[in-house]
Amino acid sequence: MQKTYNCLIVDDEQLARNLLSAFISKVPFLNEVGSCKSPLQAMEVMRSGIIDILLVDIQMPELSGIDFVKSLAVKPVVIFTTAYSEYAVQSYELDTIDYLLKPFSFERFMKAINKGVEFLELKKQPTDTAGNDDVIFIKGDQKIHKLFTKDIFYIEGLKEYVSFYVKDKQRIISLNSLTKLERELEKYQFIRVHRSYIVNLNHVTAFETHALWIDDKEIPIGKTYRDIVKKKINW
Repeated sequence: MQKTYNCLIVDDEQLARNLLSAFISKVPFLNEVGSCKSPLQAMEVMRSGIIDILLVDIQMPELSGIDFVKSLAVKPVVIFTTAYSEYAVQSYELDTIDYLLKPFSFERFMKAINKGVEFLELKKQPTDTAGNDDVIFIKGDQKIHKLFTKDIFYIEGLKEYVSFYVKDKQRIISLNSLTKLERELEKYQFIRVHRSYIVNLNHVTAFETHALWIDDKEIPIGKTYRDIVKKKINW
């Protein structure tokens, strides 16, 4: 039997809530547990049960959708629904699954839902049988990728995007920020060595004052990061 996923709608516009309710009702594995006109009302609903997928507008009175999501200690899968494209980058920094720009079709809605369900299913999967349970989930190439941190060699910043270079010389481009990843990956032996690079110290094969190497890839060490790098590798 297919699992049912609980959805919560948060939008100050009645027509927008009605449309999402109609879309949800068409999908057998989705269950609408609430349709709220404000984040404050949604908080009450979220206290009463488990929410798997949160469909939330951004521009709302009292509290924006972005600030609402930031306030959540435990976040469900978040899909923003908004008429404003300028919030896209900011929303993805909150690990949102998708960003639906109004008006959107049922087909586009389902694409976002399927990404969310894929993410939830990946989180339930058992981790590496060798005992390494250090994994992260990233969005890239219209997929959710489950990456073992030991398989990430380095990460390169590309303005609003980053490139993950992983084993077998694969490259995954994701809408993300190095600053956010630096905080998340620090506990896994990753270190920021340049404004454009984070490296996995376990894969560093050589280094000098101004650069380090991961196999044949030379990565510069920024002047402001040199003391931190030296301390980290006991140089």
